[in-house]
Amino acid sequence: MDSSVTAKASEAELANSIRALAMDAVEAAKSGHPGMPMGMAEIAVALWKRHLRHNPANPAWPDRDRFVLSNGHGSMLLYSLLHLTGYALPIEELKRFRQLGSKTPGHPERGCAPGVETTTGPLGQGISNAVGMALAERLLAAEFNRPGHPIVDHFTYVFLGDGCMMEGVSHEACALAGTLKIGRLIAIYDDNGISIDSDKGEIGQWYTDDVPGRFKAYGWHVIGPIDGHDIEAVDKALKKAKRDKMRPSLIIAKTVIAKGAPTKANTGAAHGAPLGDKEVAAARQALGWSHAPFVIPEHVYRGWDAREAGKRAERRWQKAFKAYEAAFPQEAAEFERRMAGKLPADLEQKLSALASEANQKGETLATRRASQLVLEALKPALPELVGGSADLTGSNLTMVKGSRVVGREGGGNYVFYGVREFGMCAVMNGLALHGGVIPYGGTFLVFSDYARNALRLAALMGVQVIYVFSHDSIGLGEDGPTHQPIEHAASLRLMPNMSVWRPCDTVETAAAWAAALRRRNGPTALLLTRQNVPFVKRESLEGIEKGGYVLADVPQAKAVLIATGSEVSLALGAQKQLGEAGIPVRVVSMPSTTEFDRQSQEYRNSVLPEGLPKVAVEAGVSDYWRKYVGTQGAVVGIDRYGESAPAADVFKHFGFTAENVAQAVRSLLS
Repeated sequence: MDSSVTAKASEAELANSIRALAMDAVEAAKSGHPGMPMGMAEIAVALWKRHLRHNPANPAWPDRDRFVLSNGHGSMLLYSLLHLTGYALPIEELKRFRQLGSKTPGHPERGCAPGVETTTGPLGQGISNAVGMALAERLLAAEFNRPGHPIVDHFTYVFLGDGCMMEGVSHEACALAGTLKIGRLIAIYDDNGISIDSDKGEIGQWYTDDVPGRFKAYGWHVIGPIDGHDIEAVDKALKKAKRDKMRPSLIIAKTVIAKGAPTKANTGAAHGAPLGDKEVAAARQALGWSHAPFVIPEHVYRGWDAREAGKRAERRWQKAFKAYEAAFPQEAAEFERRMAGKLPADLEQKLSALASEANQKGETLATRRASQLVLEALKPALPELVGGSADLTGSNLTMVKGSRVVGREGGGNYVFYGVREFGMCAVMNGLALHGGVIPYGGTFLVFSDYARNALRLAALMGVQVIYVFSHDSIGLGEDGPTHQPIEHAASLRLMPNMSVWRPCDTVETAAAWAAALRRRNGPTALLLTRQNVPFVKRESLEGIEKGGYVLADVPQAKAVLIATGSEVSLALGAQKQLGEAGIPVRVVSMPSTTEFDRQSQEYRNSVLPEGLPKVAVEAGVSDYWRKYVGTQGAVVGIDRYGESAPAADVFKHFGFTAENVAQAVRSLLS
């Protein structure tokens, strides 16, 4: 009988199969990062073979453990594990590592390979996403679990390296995790002492943090240092971490980068480049791995195969859930709805009515206050809304009567994130990725810069996150140019798959929230005023949901005024002045250019007819509006930083008056 049929793979062989696949894929691609997968191979064996509860046949099983590769440059570690354990990721895809259209891109991307929970690579964000996932687990457990029925009962595991530790976002998110005592979060730190900026990779010149002391100060359970190449030691540390469910745990594992490579192990050269044919051959010999590139013996595949164990684990959970469903049918149905990402059946009617109700009330309010009123109406109907703010709750108006503060234990639906804009947005990504919640969080629009890369990843992944960005222009006044956004609205609109709304009054604010909640495949930014804006009475609400529409029309218009947010009232004032002077102009409100751009060419032309001169009005950079007004049109905007003064004085100083808008139209027509 063939010995490969009866042989049982040793754990050394399991680890070396990861090393071999990492070397082979990087060599085939002629680019990549072999060092980390080779250095963390034993840690992966300990976690994925002995602890991780997952089902390769159903990567979306609700109560699976979550695994995040925060040091995402080592993506071949994850791809190797997914392939070896039985996910639908064939060896052909590993051979196509980093190639166009493959399921194995250079850094893990959600939606490419099955089993990839989040897009990682920008360092520090994976661990921050994991904080959000673990927080979601705790909130859902508090809401749905009942005595004897723990249907939400899983862990979130993270691998991270020195780069993640150095990035500031990890400080923000990990400090929050420790403060909130987010248990069931276990991070394993690949402490290999290697970085890129040195011939030999030593990091002592630029990184000397006391990592154990840092995380103990956060309130984490710190284990180690341990030998990351000792599977038993890693297993013991994981068991210890799992017993402490009241604190997040950090396991510090000492490793050798590119372990097994005779001359490049423990050097920076192994971090982000192929080892080379000679080094790979020597590594194979040193490891005792005699198989050809991309060849894994059958007994090694059997040793890794997690399909049957995963099926049994999910079957046990399904049985437990059926018992829960019998005892608590209403809660079970609600849990299934939320984990499926479906809105309540009766919510659509409420969303459709929001703008109509605002139109009937006719209130003159700041749009940040209008947003709060919408949330007051929505919160009872949409329990999955989990809000928060980066220490600006009273300014963003993100808290409502139905908000329950998330503390150090149990549930809640409102997070005080502290002054951590980047951390907040990265944690919100994790909340959304976990499922069962729709996160929204607030800060000033100008501070979206701090969170920029988390916003970009939300758009790249297509997750439903809602940003409440208040204080949207120079209209915030006295705080001055450091707090007055100028380029921010335009820069957010330029981000692919980011939906941006800048409503002009209570009606458009309600429509913006409705659009954000209906939008399941990407994030939405709501840009809201600090100052009151006048209510605009409309005969019809048609077109608002399309992002741009004719707000006030006249027969035989000679020009079109396009405006957003607080500047819509200036356009209407200019229309009145021009009309009295015998110059009829159309006013178009464009609360969402991103939504308007998705409409048919026919609709867009009906709103902005070709041949009519156009003037855009927005208290932001002017260049963005050239796509609508053309080179012959005009823009009343601001292309410099603001001033510190009362809002009305600042607007007047920079020419944001009805008179100046009217003059821009006159100049264009003349």
